[in-house]
Amino acid sequence: MGTMIALLLVLSALVGCAGNSMMDVKSAPAPEEVPLVYAVKMARSEEALTDEAGALLAECSYEVPVLRVLDEDGGELEEASTPQEERALEAAERFNAQFSDWLDDPQNLENLKESALADRDFRAEAGDGINSFVPYADALSCTAYQTGHVISISGTYESYTGGAHPNTMLLSWNFDLESGTFFEPEQLDQGGGLSESVQEELSRQIREITDCPEEIFWPDYEEILADWSSYAVFFNEEGMTVAFSPYELACYAAGPQIFHLSYEWLAPHLSEQARELLDL
Repeated sequence: MGTMIALLLVLSALVGCAGNSMMDVKSAPAPEEVPLVYAVKMARSEEALTDEAGALLAECSYEVPVLRVLDEDGGELEEASTPQEERALEAAERFNAQFSDWLDDPQNLENLKESALADRDFRAEAGDGINSFVPYADALSCTAYQTGHVISISGTYESYTGGAHPNTMLLSWNFDLESGTFFEPEQLDQGGGLSESVQEELSRQIREITDCPEEIFWPDYEEILADWSSYAVFFNEEGMTVAFSPYELACYAAGPQIFHLSYEWLAPHLSEQARELLDL
């Protein structure tokens, strides 16, 4: 009987130890996630489109950003082994999908080639002569600004498709690394009057350029300024830039209209979350 009692006491002690061990494991804090490094590089593609005889029809040049996730050793992370890495790779994939068509869509090149060929043939049949044809051009160049929380891309798209002059379009993309999504500038405002304040500042800068804005800008330029967040808006080390392509705010001859707002001016109009996002 004494032996049985001793055995039961030992088993009870073991169960108690096991229970304590399991509780300790459950209550132990989760291991800290190692910060991942995001790196943006530029990928470039150039191609000359020709006819069957080798005559130039169009020239294409695209430079777009590619987002990579780096591991602890600085190498590119290709497969996820943790939820954190999985989220990071999904964010990079979402970012890169925004620009992939510029590099990987042969149909765009084929459409451009067909348009240029049709234009050249039309001019020849119209009696202008084939030499009056000017090869088409299609180009995109980008620059990237990155902080620990955001990637801001500014782009300049230039094209010539047989008109009186080339066309230029200013573009922008802003990406939140934490959420893994693109965001619009108005999302930076949470009751701080950002939209109205930016409009007033842009209008003030225009009045610094000229006492008679209607002589340079479209008559409804104030309404256009009110919709500033729908145009090219990007960030760099100095602040926020709002850019209007030719024809958007003024005639082609006036060129693009570009306005800069410093972080010092911007900060009071931003939400706390927005200031953290921009590392202010």
